[in-house]
Amino acid sequence: MNDAQKRAVMHHTGPALVIAGAGSGKTRTVVQRIAYLMNEHEVDPNQILAVTFTNKAAGELRERVKDLIGITARDIWVNTFHSACLQVLRTYGERVGLQSGFAIYDDTDQLDVLKEILALQGTKEINPRVLRALIDRAKSNLWTPENLEATGETTLGRIVSGVPIDFLVEVFKRYEIRLRQVNAVDFNDILGRTVELFDDHPDVLDQVQKRAVFIHVDEYQDTNRAQYRLTRQLAEGYGNLMVVGDPDQSIYAFRGADITNILEFRRDYEDAAVFHLELNYRSVAHVLEVANAIIVPNESRLEKKLLPVKESGDRVRLYRATDHRTEADFVARQVELLMAEKDYSFNDFAVLYRTNAQSRVLEESLRRGSIPTRIVGGVGFYERREVKDVLSYARASINPLDDMAWKRILNRPKRGIGKTSEDKLVKAASHQQIHLIDALRQAESVLRGTPAVRQIANFVELMDDLSEEASSLPAGLFMKAVIDQSGYMQALKEEGSFEAEGRLENLEELLNAVAEWEAEEGGSISDFLDEAALMASVDDRAVKAANNELPEEAVTLMTLHNAKGLEFPVVLLVGIEENLLPHRSSTSSLQEIEEERRLLYVGITRAQEDLFLVNCESRMSFGRTEYARPSRFLEDIPKGALVEIDVLGREIHASSNQNSINSSKEDNSLVKTITSGIAGSPYKGGERVKHPRFGSGTVVGVKGQGTQIEVAVQFESVGLKHLLVRYARLQIT
Repeated sequence: MNDAQKRAVMHHTGPALVIAGAGSGKTRTVVQRIAYLMNEHEVDPNQILAVTFTNKAAGELRERVKDLIGITARDIWVNTFHSACLQVLRTYGERVGLQSGFAIYDDTDQLDVLKEILALQGTKEINPRVLRALIDRAKSNLWTPENLEATGETTLGRIVSGVPIDFLVEVFKRYEIRLRQVNAVDFNDILGRTVELFDDHPDVLDQVQKRAVFIHVDEYQDTNRAQYRLTRQLAEGYGNLMVVGDPDQSIYAFRGADITNILEFRRDYEDAAVFHLELNYRSVAHVLEVANAIIVPNESRLEKKLLPVKESGDRVRLYRATDHRTEADFVARQVELLMAEKDYSFNDFAVLYRTNAQSRVLEESLRRGSIPTRIVGGVGFYERREVKDVLSYARASINPLDDMAWKRILNRPKRGIGKTSEDKLVKAASHQQIHLIDALRQAESVLRGTPAVRQIANFVELMDDLSEEASSLPAGLFMKAVIDQSGYMQALKEEGSFEAEGRLENLEELLNAVAEWEAEEGGSISDFLDEAALMASVDDRAVKAANNELPEEAVTLMTLHNAKGLEFPVVLLVGIEENLLPHRSSTSSLQEIEEERRLLYVGITRAQEDLFLVNCESRMSFGRTEYARPSRFLEDIPKGALVEIDVLGREIHASSNQNSINSSKEDNSLVKTITSGIAGSPYKGGERVKHPRFGSGTVVGVKGQGTQIEVAVQFESVGLKHLLVRYARLQIT
């Protein structure tokens, strides 16, 4: 161990914060600290708790402790938050009304309950997935229906994702009643009911605290409000809390993670010892130089700098492609070149991107180069649900005999045609030996007197219209008509979830795929469907996995969110552009921009030896080619830290902020969203200010309220910056 690790390991009692940079050996530090407590201070293993976020991480930690200290490691409480709390509830759950053997409802069970509630209320307009997401968000913040009823408009706004707050409160109440009636909890309840148990029954908390005298919490920057409260409750007993994490890698706000939990740890525990693990054992020095430069501009962070253990290595390379096709071809070519130059295997390569939709062109280029791929956290583009659904609409439009396509789209998106009605129609078609479309046209007799009859009539009318358009419209326009007229895109927009956003991007990419195919190949929508079917058959990873046909050696494709915790000798980070990174949906506040910057930082720090940053001069959006600006984050990389290369990897010249990285430092679209003048703010717009790092500038906009007042400042040295006033340290000059 290095000196910093040793100091953290030898911390005995009291609170401690370990700021562990990427690749700094934090897991080793936690394992050694547990061994130190047992060997040097004779701490009973039954008094040690270590909490991680995933079962995989918990299993790894448990095995490493066992390897170090032997069989007594089995007595240490190593678990995820949810597993630890579930053990508590199984023992003491009756104290909060949970009977023995209570059930745990998963996502599907939650949806079924919410569908029942909506059916009883006669409401079909509101998507139950939206309600589930809102209730999950409330529970992760420990908000009850009563909390939302009292403060919901302040907390969430009057309407959230199209759901009026009073309606949400009513459904939330009924949902909670229903869970209690059937003696069940959902995933978020496991934490929330444990917090409730500890609050209401101090004797139970005291018993659990005796099992958690020494507490370790990994990835503390990813904790939400409920996990924060649980940690505080457990630590109140003996105060021996060690949290480990890195605010620079906090990228899960969409899941409820609250970065302030780690940023303000010293506020909660004023006497806490602080240890900085800055020696990085993963990446070469040139990669760390870029990583440090990228993250420094963030205001919401704890100061640290990654220091290399490895030698300098090759400089980080920047490639600016003509378009997204050239970008993907460059990736495939670099895999081939580096495997020839450095004896890498396919497993040594990772291609990282901001959105799943970006994988389509990459998959196609790698496939053309006979380079095997594996997609982490997803499936091939043409196997994605929303892509298959929309293609099924197109298939049914041109082939009324395609029963499988008709069955797939009958109630996607939801249009009030339930499973019972569908089963009756399928049965009628089978009994009469007719096709499903013919049974749909007979719905009035098959489903006489049911509400579904009218919905089916509307659906058949829609499909008749699309069938006519299929024969008259070019492929691209027809596909856009399918997406618009089916209501699929609108349904996803109304859902408003993180998952729905990704599905929308995949539909946008499908339009791009059709537009590219039209430009290169031409033909009817029927011809495109043939091409897509061939691509899907090559891409069917589910079948290959079932038959153990996935390649042992493959290039990994994944989003930046899925890359956290992994490392690869070679990382190719694509799409480093405005509207992708930072993402177009995450530029409305300083907090969102900073999380996007952290996402890029996470991607960069996955690279062990070779790192490529790639962006495009133009990229397709909804079937149209548009100019793409390099990401604003590239401006923060100092001159000489990057080397610009051509398509064959040959050096062009050292990059600087004055050439192709980014010619425009202003984002006028952001300025326009900021309202001038906020009550209680010292800034109204127009003030001259000075910042300790950015120098002099002019306030061009103000928004927010209370502690969340944010200013947009046009600095003379670095251009436009968005700063939270409470942290900005601005002086009016």
